[in-house]
Amino acid sequence: MSTKKFKNPDGDPNNVKKGPEKEPLDVRKDILSWLEVLVIAAALAFFINRFLIANSVVPTSSMEPMIMAGDRVFGSRLTYGILGNDPQRGDVVIFHWPDNEKTYFVKRVIGMPGETVDIVQGVVYINGEPLDEPYLAEPMRTDESPMHFEVPEGAYFMMGDNRNQSLDARYWNNTYVYRDKIIAKCGFKYFPLPFKKIE
Repeated sequence: MSTKKFKNPDGDPNNVKKGPEKEPLDVRKDILSWLEVLVIAAALAFFINRFLIANSVVPTSSMEPMIMAGDRVFGSRLTYGILGNDPQRGDVVIFHWPDNEKTYFVKRVIGMPGETVDIVQGVVYINGEPLDEPYLAEPMRTDESPMHFEVPEGAYFMMGDNRNQSLDARYWNNTYVYRDKIIAKCGFKYFPLPFKKIE
C-alpha cells in the first residue's frame, strides 16, 4: 500500500497555516467597562429617586385599609415639584415628619393652609363644616376631648386613615407639615404584590 505525502504549496515544511489567533483577555479593560456600567446605573438610580419618585415603607397600621402595615409605596416627586401643583385635601403624601425630619411619614392631607380643624365626638370639622371621609374603615373613638387646630399659611394638617391607631398631627409636638417638607404624592403600593393604586 502506498501513502501520499502532502506538501505545503509553497514548499516550506515549517510554514503551516494556523487559525486566527485569539486576542489575550484584557482584564483591566473588562473591569473598567463594568465600572462604567455601574456608575451609569448608580447615577440613573440617584436621578430617578431624587427628582422623579420617592419610595417609603409604612411600618404601622395607621393608613389601613388603603395601605397595610409593611406595605411599600412610591410617589411622584413631579406632582409637587416640577409640575408645581399644591397638595390637595385627600391626597396621600410622603413627607418629613416634623418631630424628626430624618423620618418619612405617609399620611392623608386633611387641613389646608389657613383653615381651622376641629375634632369633636369623632367627627372632623373644617372651618366649622363636617368633613366627608369615605376612606375611613371605622369611626373615630368618641371618648377624647374636643381638639382645635389652626393651620398656618403654607402648612398642612395630616391624619392617618386608621384614626384609632394613628400617630398623626393630633399628637405631634410640631403639629403642622410645611409645604417644602412634603416630598411626593403617593401613587401606588408596589410591595407586596399585587400593585394597588392609592387614592
